[in-house]
Amino acid sequence: MNIKEMIDERFRGNVYIVQNGKVLCERESGFADLPNEIPNTLETIFASASAGKVFVAVGILQLMEQGKLKFDDTLGNLLDIPLNKIDKDVTVRQLLTHTSGVPDYFDESIMEEYEELWIDFPNYKIRHNSDLLPLFIKKPMMYPKGEKFQYNNSGYVLLAMIIEKMTGVDFDRYLKANIFDVCGMKATGYYELDRLPPRCASHYIYCADTKDYRTNIFSVDAKGTGAGGAFITVTDIVRFWTNLLEGKLISKPLVSDMLKKQSGDGGDAEEGYYGYGVWVIDNPKGKDFAYFQGCDPGVSFISEYNPNQDMISVLVSNYGDNVWREMRKIREFFYS
Repeated sequence: MNIKEMIDERFRGNVYIVQNGKVLCERESGFADLPNEIPNTLETIFASASAGKVFVAVGILQLMEQGKLKFDDTLGNLLDIPLNKIDKDVTVRQLLTHTSGVPDYFDESIMEEYEELWIDFPNYKIRHNSDLLPLFIKKPMMYPKGEKFQYNNSGYVLLAMIIEKMTGVDFDRYLKANIFDVCGMKATGYYELDRLPPRCASHYIYCADTKDYRTNIFSVDAKGTGAGGAFITVTDIVRFWTNLLEGKLISKPLVSDMLKKQSGDGGDAEEGYYGYGVWVIDNPKGKDFAYFQGCDPGVSFISEYNPNQDMISVLVSNYGDNVWREMRKIREFFYS
């Protein structure tokens, strides 16, 4: 059996696996435009949900290497916004590692559906990081800063706002100039849902009551923020990994720290620990695996780097199909 045969034939989206620069698997399936039956291709641009946190993390680490920012710099000193009940001494490191305790506008431990956010607050209003502040800025801390790891979307919104404060430009413009352009990621960007460029897939949600699909345009932010929302191609993600690992975005020692366990307890062996903007899976038999991922209504994404085999895997679906199940198959097929 080859890897293409191992991937569920019902999986809709793209699978792209590269080892030592050689393509091991390229698979495109499903429709980018369902009603018009326009198929997904290698050039299709997909939403990636929370995966964009990795770009924000790299942007922050770049500013650190430039001497403009330190791990121990605090929210109170960096942002001139009313923090209300949020601890002004929360550090950049704590925001990066999800140990800050700041109130999360989408607390995944108690909220199941991202769509719930927009019942009282229209999603079309979310086009800048600051547009999300009303959803969390007046809430109390979830726990004392540094006390524990808890995945936190608001923390990365605040990190993106720090990038904007330090550079004087919108975070997505900074990321384009300092990451996407450097890597040759020509298709990647933070696009508005009502101004999508060519080759962008629509993202579909299955409706059990009518047994058909609707798009997610009323279910996610109108434009991505520091918490996620970048549009990508699978080949652009390989370009990102390649340039990151070669030290072209940040120094190799800092890359090593980024992909190292920084927080979390590893209680869920598959989820693992957290580095800076990436998840880290403990590997007792060799070097740890690093991955970043995202899930929104109609969106599922994962990309993993296995340093032991010098392998990069990218899986994305515009139907919210189970990329994690397929990634497990890839690990079993190639890693063992």
